[in-house]
Amino acid sequence: MELPRQRTLAIFACLIPVAAIVIYWWALPNEAPEPDLPVPGEDLTIEVEVLNGTLVDGLARTVTGQLRRAGVDVVYYGSAGVQDMDSTLILVRRGDSTVATPVFEVLGGGRIVVEPDSLLLLDITVLLGLDLASARGVSP
Repeated sequence: MELPRQRTLAIFACLIPVAAIVIYWWALPNEAPEPDLPVPGEDLTIEVEVLNGTLVDGLARTVTGQLRRAGVDVVYYGSAGVQDMDSTLILVRRGDSTVATPVFEVLGGGRIVVEPDSLLLLDITVLLGLDLASARGVSP
């Protein structure tokens, strides 16, 4: 009769550390923090293309640098199909006209026009005119 009791005590003696480990593991907080998933619209990034509509060399590159320093994501810059634009246009391609406000503020002017284009994968097209070149002291 003593042998089954010793065997039972031995089994319990082995199970106690195993149970303690399981309870400890189960009670531990999750050490890996859950990744912060982006919330749509929370950290709004404006994607912009800058096109030079004048004969002033390097104007699009200069304006692109200013916009990027202000936190605007310029995804493309280059020449527009025209070279005789008098005034700068800020064309809103996606969303409403409020998306153009940061670009307008950095440029210090321009005319905001809502002209949606679902084929362009960006929010704003900036067509640079001579008014912006002269405001920066640059001439053709």
